[in-house]
Amino acid sequence: MKIGIASNDQRSIAQHFGRSKGFVIAELVDGSIKSKDYRENVFTNHLQQGTHEHQGGHGHSHEGILTALNDCDVVIARGMGRRIYDDLRGANIESLITEISTVDDALVAYVSGTLVDNPEKGCVH
Repeated sequence: MKIGIASNDQRSIAQHFGRSKGFVIAELVDGSIKSKDYRENVFTNHLQQGTHEHQGGHGHSHEGILTALNDCDVVIARGMGRRIYDDLRGANIESLITEISTVDDALVAYVSGTLVDNPEKGCVH
């Protein structure tokens, strides 16, 4: 199983999924971390010098990020838009919004079954 965690520094969990500089990809085998890699976020238009306007229809496609993370079973961030939250779930990728601030703590919580999803913390735009 693979878990993608939005992160700007490979240690802390990013506040916004699409604006993160990249994703820690952790591979779990029998509840243990087998490996961790980092994928730079080159597949969204959200990371444009740190800005992203949410005015208007927000009609861009999430196809790039869905394709880039299609080998993940789960993605975790501290925040994300409702549309990508739902698009990930529609692609059979469990999307979770957590209050946990570090990658390692979130992995421990996920493996132990105590990671709480907070979809109400997502933004609607």
